[in-house]
Amino acid sequence: MNIGLEYALPILTDPLVIGLIIAGTLIGVIIGALPGLSSSMGVALLLPFSLYLDPIPAIALLSALYCAGTFGGSITAILINAPGAPPAVATAFDGYPMALKGEAGRALGIAAVSSVSGGILSLLVLLFAAPFLARIAYSFGPPEYFALGVFALSMLASISGEAPIKNLIGGCLGLLIATVGIDLTTGVERFTFGVPELLEGIQFIPVLIGLFAVTELLNQAQELNRKKIAIALSAVKLPSLNDFRRVKNTILRSSGIGIFVGVLPAEGSTMAAMIGYNEAKRWSNRPEEFGKGVIEGVAGPEAANNAATGGSMVPTLALGIPGSATAAVILGGLQVQGLRPGPYLFEEQPGLLYAIFFAMLFANILFLFIGLLGAKIFSRISLIPSTFLWPTVFALCFVGAYGLNQSMVDVWIMLVAGLVGFILKKNGFGPAPIIMGIVLGGLIETSLAQSMIIFDQQWTVFFSRPIAMVFFILAVVSLAAAQFRSLLAKFLPHRR
Repeated sequence: MNIGLEYALPILTDPLVIGLIIAGTLIGVIIGALPGLSSSMGVALLLPFSLYLDPIPAIALLSALYCAGTFGGSITAILINAPGAPPAVATAFDGYPMALKGEAGRALGIAAVSSVSGGILSLLVLLFAAPFLARIAYSFGPPEYFALGVFALSMLASISGEAPIKNLIGGCLGLLIATVGIDLTTGVERFTFGVPELLEGIQFIPVLIGLFAVTELLNQAQELNRKKIAIALSAVKLPSLNDFRRVKNTILRSSGIGIFVGVLPAEGSTMAAMIGYNEAKRWSNRPEEFGKGVIEGVAGPEAANNAATGGSMVPTLALGIPGSATAAVILGGLQVQGLRPGPYLFEEQPGLLYAIFFAMLFANILFLFIGLLGAKIFSRISLIPSTFLWPTVFALCFVGAYGLNQSMVDVWIMLVAGLVGFILKKNGFGPAPIIMGIVLGGLIETSLAQSMIIFDQQWTVFFSRPIAMVFFILAVVSLAAAQFRSLLAKFLPHRR
């Protein structure tokens, strides 16, 4: 610990490193806020420039952008229901309704504080417990990942809306979308309809933009000129101390979830945010208010997704296994710099590790000020007349969808997803289960195929894996609890 600090602190007092961290934070917030872009894309764009820097400044720059980009997605998620990055999807569930009620500044302030709290807590835990957490993550194999995916799917019954069956149907639709493309196990083409661009599957970003931004655009088109009154003053009001006291337990709980999920290789912030939101709702005294604009619905996913950024660096650094897509890019940057991530990195180069931790810590503190000081400015976006705001959002949606692969097929996917999302919303289906199904689809299918190969097609062997059994039991409990709440609501419709 002391050796690491002796190496790290002199480096972090270097003006060049401090300047790069500040630049990475500002760039990350901007990239994260743009629909269709993400921190992984931003890190990938800056990676070639980082090759001209020494290892410590280069990794500090990329790490700062990673943290700030995860937070930046919440800005557009709250203001215009267009998550700038996948981890901000869950933030939009309650953040955007708060903005519609004239509480955009309050939602942005809660998002900033929750993100920073989750990020700092994860870094403090990782600073002292990284080797132990790495050993836990290393014990997960394909059967455990499949069981984790099943457990996550079971939570769709209560993740949004008031109809568990509709949520599960939405999740199954997401799983179906995730099967489009070539099956890597058998080589069979599925649902490609002769379109070459679909051979690698339907990309997540165009569907995300369509289900949220385009669907909301169609909703706004129906309600044009019907509202936009009486939100001028309260829109820029920041959260109070009572608000922060109200969400402190949610932040702590979701931070723990984010750290654990982030440590699991190949998971990342999106799943952490979804689970964080669901658990915030599960533990709330007012679960029926979720989706209508409650601050716990913003604090839960924001604390979880930023806690996952610190968590994802554990398998990346300790095992050489990326904990998320962005961590995979940072891993590539480490390797290009001639560094060897793996179990011995903690012993061989403690200065580098502590520099990364402190760079991420400084970035978290920095975007706290950006979030709180900029919340009043950002929140004024919600006061722009719809006739000007939404055409601009629509143009950004096109840029975000097309910019992913420079393919018009992705633009058409976005438009179809938006239309389907609009129709489903009119019939009581929320976008969250569909998105969750898409996110989990690849993990579940791949881990199941690998597990069956390992088990020689004997599926009963799943029950001999203790960790997998724990997740299966939790899935059953989750489904039973959702059904119980649904029945209770029918018999006690006026309960509080």
